[in-house]
Amino acid sequence: MNGSLFGTDGIRGLAVLEAVDEEEAVRLLDEERTVTPALTRVLGEALGATMPMLAGEGNTVVIGWDDRPCNPALAETLTLGLRLNGAHVIHIGNCATPTLHAAILHFNARMGCMITASHNPVTDSGVKVFDGHGYKSTRPYEFEVSAAVRGLAKEDRDVDEDMREEESKPQESHLTWAEPFHRSWIKDRWEVFTDLFGGPDEGGNKLSNPFLLDSAKGFASGWFAALLTNVGVPTLEVSQQAAALNDRCGAGDMSPTQTWTWEEASASDHALVRQLQPATEGTWVGAALDGDGDRCLVIEATATGFKVVDGDAMAARLLEAGSNHGGWRFAASIESDVALMGHARSLNAETVTVETGVGDRWLSMALRPVDGGFLTGELMPRCLGVEDSGHVVLPSAHPHQQGSWSLVGDGAATLCALLASTSRPSVAPFQRGWKRRVSVIDAHRERWQADNHLFDEVQNDATARLNALGFKTTRRKVDGEEHLLLLQGIHESGTVSLGVRNSGTQAKTSLSLRLSPGVDIEPMARLLDELQQRLTVALT
Repeated sequence: MNGSLFGTDGIRGLAVLEAVDEEEAVRLLDEERTVTPALTRVLGEALGATMPMLAGEGNTVVIGWDDRPCNPALAETLTLGLRLNGAHVIHIGNCATPTLHAAILHFNARMGCMITASHNPVTDSGVKVFDGHGYKSTRPYEFEVSAAVRGLAKEDRDVDEDMREEESKPQESHLTWAEPFHRSWIKDRWEVFTDLFGGPDEGGNKLSNPFLLDSAKGFASGWFAALLTNVGVPTLEVSQQAAALNDRCGAGDMSPTQTWTWEEASASDHALVRQLQPATEGTWVGAALDGDGDRCLVIEATATGFKVVDGDAMAARLLEAGSNHGGWRFAASIESDVALMGHARSLNAETVTVETGVGDRWLSMALRPVDGGFLTGELMPRCLGVEDSGHVVLPSAHPHQQGSWSLVGDGAATLCALLASTSRPSVAPFQRGWKRRVSVIDAHRERWQADNHLFDEVQNDATARLNALGFKTTRRKVDGEEHLLLLQGIHESGTVSLGVRNSGTQAKTSLSLRLSPGVDIEPMARLLDELQQRLTVALT
């Protein structure tokens, strides 16, 4: 293989600390989705060599990591590789991904590296890369880094033991900085959100008491519940007794459309779900963050149990609560119902909606200025990005530059914004359509490539089927999704969106179908099932 080593959101895979040479380390990532110290060392060298391509100045790199047992060792070898190529490395230790984003701005760094595998099991790890403005790496940059990794891995670049030991240490260590900074940062953002969206529901009509919080036993689990309690939302953290990060806790084990009956919830082994208590229908009873703290899903009581309030519904709530402040620039991924239904514009005619690829970096790229810098304004810019998985991107004030705003997905901040919106009753409820997502597991993803024979056949056949049902069907292309097949059909009954894409993090190919209200579900569901069967044969 000679393509990018990066997936949808950085590099990630099973973390194995055994010693291998660098060529073997690259092969292990390519073929077995495995991350080793040899890989992070050569990755560090490649990042150091290509750092001048990134926005920003200087050669400072900030490294943070989540609470996975392998991460300190991976941080050492990543540091070694970076320092061998002249980088000035700062460690901030255990943190959330959004904390790492903020640290880049706080320390005026050129690059940030977050060692995490997000919602993946604790046995996995990986690296997310950010530029000097706090934006995640671009596809072209990732191809440059990947080519540099492959080239360096073939070279003989031995380092003597004394030098290796010294260069594995950062020039600066700020291991107690992250938690107090993130607490203070969230407090400041709470004030911004309450001014913009309203305030918490003090009458208790929308929120349970106590409100249950599941931080996936991650960075926020030691302090976020107390912060919410102090600002008027009595909150109980439920993930601290979990065996490990993401182990039967957190948002990673939930799907955006998931529901539970009361009986199913009480029998669940999930830390949050099993502790949910019946409540008045419509009450928000809890929320879950993922392992690295960059996304959030809320749980709502139903007449018979509970359901997930996904990113779409959360975005609709925020757009409505903030609609009296004028139009928004709104970005939503190709799997979002809000974009399909045109709900954002219906709340305010000035709102502009942009559809993006899957991954919160594309949300930020769609919302940021064309020069890739910061947003500006004395008040928070009206920008919002969403994925149904619970990634919500909002502006955050620059820690040192008054009137400058970065864009970041932060699960804790998302929850604060939502809680701040609960005092405002909904006057334009989000009318969902129908959505279903299926996957071909253990897929040979290289067989699904844009405009190859299989791709063309599926496109032609699906288009013909939709056209036969009366839909005027076109293929849409989206930045960041090179091998995406996205068909949109328009009919007087409504809109249908059919997508096929390779996962960027796992050996699977995903199919998604979205229908607006009024579209007949049965023939569309049958089409999706037949496509899944066809691709299972072709890709496995």
